[in-house]
Amino acid sequence: MSGIMNYVLIFWGIFLIGTMAIGGFFMFRKFLKQLPKADGKSDMDWEVYYMDKTKHMWDESEKDLLEDLVSPIPELFRDVARHKIASKIGEIALKKNKDKITQELVIEGYIVATPKRDHRFLRKKLHEKNIDVTPYEPLFNMANEDYAPNWQERYK
Repeated sequence: MSGIMNYVLIFWGIFLIGTMAIGGFFMFRKFLKQLPKADGKSDMDWEVYYMDKTKHMWDESEKDLLEDLVSPIPELFRDVARHKIASKIGEIALKKNKDKITQELVIEGYIVATPKRDHRFLRKKLHEKNIDVTPYEPLFNMANEDYAPNWQERYK
């Protein structure tokens, strides 16, 4: 009987250490996003800035499209993903001096804000909605690392 109890205690210890390590990893990632960069603002500060500046530019149809695009993301992470993608869309809209968020900006921002592995779902979803993806091929062909600071100049 004590042999089985030893195995249960060992399993329980490994389980607790594993779950704490996973939770710590995600907390550390959140901490890194809060650290200020060279400009004095963190990534999260910029996300909030772009969301506040472009909040009035969104129409219901664009909000519905964004909601439809983030639907496959697990509900636990969906709010964070929606916020990150919407702030990237707002950043693009401000840099292009747009007055309102359009379907094209939503798609472009989604492509830029998400990793390459998510683009397959986006292509499928756009095909279902009968939206042509050919104008966005240059963005699809770039790797996420290539978007870095001057992605706008390479896209033009």
